[in-house]
Amino acid sequence: MGRLSGITVVDLTQFLPGPMMTVMMADHGARVIKVEPKAGDPAREMEPREAGHSVWFANLNRGKESVVLDLKSDAGKAALADLCREADVFVEGFRPGVMKRLGFDYDSVKAIKPDIVYCSISAFGQDGALAHHPAHDMAVQALAGFLSVNDGPDGTPVVPGAPSADMAAGLTALSAVLMAIVGRDRTGEGAYIDCAMFDSLLPWCAHTAGSAIAGGESPVSARQRSLGGAGFYQVYQTSDGKHVSLGGREIKFARNLLAALGREDLISHAEREAGEQGELIAFLRQTFATKSRDEWVSWFADKDVAFAPVLNFREALDEPHIAERSILIESEDGAHHIASPIRFAGQQFKLGPVPELGGK
Repeated sequence: MGRLSGITVVDLTQFLPGPMMTVMMADHGARVIKVEPKAGDPAREMEPREAGHSVWFANLNRGKESVVLDLKSDAGKAALADLCREADVFVEGFRPGVMKRLGFDYDSVKAIKPDIVYCSISAFGQDGALAHHPAHDMAVQALAGFLSVNDGPDGTPVVPGAPSADMAAGLTALSAVLMAIVGRDRTGEGAYIDCAMFDSLLPWCAHTAGSAIAGGESPVSARQRSLGGAGFYQVYQTSDGKHVSLGGREIKFARNLLAALGREDLISHAEREAGEQGELIAFLRQTFATKSRDEWVSWFADKDVAFAPVLNFREALDEPHIAERSILIESEDGAHHIASPIRFAGQQFKLGPVPELGGK
């Protein structure tokens, strides 16, 4: 029995933020009823596919039930109202105003279920100048300042490798909903949660954008320790055209590596301000270019340095660590899933089935 057994969630979300939030609830025992239009969540059609399902859809919707409703019809509205009467949590991811037009905004659902925990996930929140502006993850990252420091050596922003705004919103929404459930258990009162991708992402810049937060200039990657201005928080190319990374700025790591390379004279350079470590970075670039990536992996094996090879996803998922921690698991039908990152001691993770459209 999962920690959320007995909790019922009505989920009207699609794509990434909401489904990521609710699959973590389903993984831990909540009954999640995914309300879909006749065509289904668009993620159902995304390639690649495995065991009859989109890998994307399966990994974010396993363990849920699917109900197909036309929310513009009287029958669909009545069916959704019935689901609300039994729900603990209601989650929606439409643009502001849509749920009110459909008759299922917070006040309407609260009238049906007074202690409901209602969560709206949107790009920019339910109010403000950007509330109705259309946006997916990258546009939110751009408007929040994050894309400006997701740049290459020439300062040109590049497409981010992770949908950080989507995932930040999913995690923030999950935290808020669980807080609201705890609060409801104590007071008997439900809650309304306005979760914006934009708002959820911004706290992630506290360690890099301090100057801007304090009213000053924006950070520049080449002068930021965590964004490319430091020798020991940097990516280097190897002789075979692959890459390795140094990911720890503590001076002990600089001492350990530079001593092993016979360049103790450069240790003081690692203590300089970001943007002033050019000589150190140049040396490390030249050094890493002398061996292949795998040769460096072997060379670092007995050294206490925050070092890692840059792996592609195939290589990463084939790492022994993945199997040892049962992170990638296989369902009975042969499909592969990334296990829930939320783990409780003594509790075995159980993989829920992927729902067919309109079924369990």
